[in-house]
Amino acid sequence: MRSATLLFLCGNLIWISSLVSAQTQSQPDNLIPLPEIPDPPSTGEEHALPPELELDPSLEPEITIHEGKDETIEEYRVNGELYMIKITPRIGKPYYLLNRRSAAGTTHRGDMESGVSVPMWQIYRF
Repeated sequence: MRSATLLFLCGNLIWISSLVSAQTQSQPDNLIPLPEIPDPPSTGEEHALPPELELDPSLEPEITIHEGKDETIEEYRVNGELYMIKITPRIGKPYYLLNRRSAAGTTHRGDMESGVSVPMWQIYRF
């Protein structure tokens, strides 16, 4: 038992000494330093996007919120056209109603051109 412990300690001592000697070796002469990290912009500066990446303000939805005693209704419009309604009940999960005939809304394969919007609940958000 004693010889196994002594062998274990000697093995660890050899292993640690090899790590220490590896750290003390000099570095090669042909290393290139990394570029400096730029300072983060101050909070007052605007981040200007290139013209081709600028956001079109007409595509940003206009949201109208109607507060009720049992639910909150949010109407989403693009270019004045209603394309989605989010209903948040006082108790329960919010659900969405989409305007299938809107140019801004996306079509759903299960719509079957009925024009009826079935309430949709959000299953997963990431």
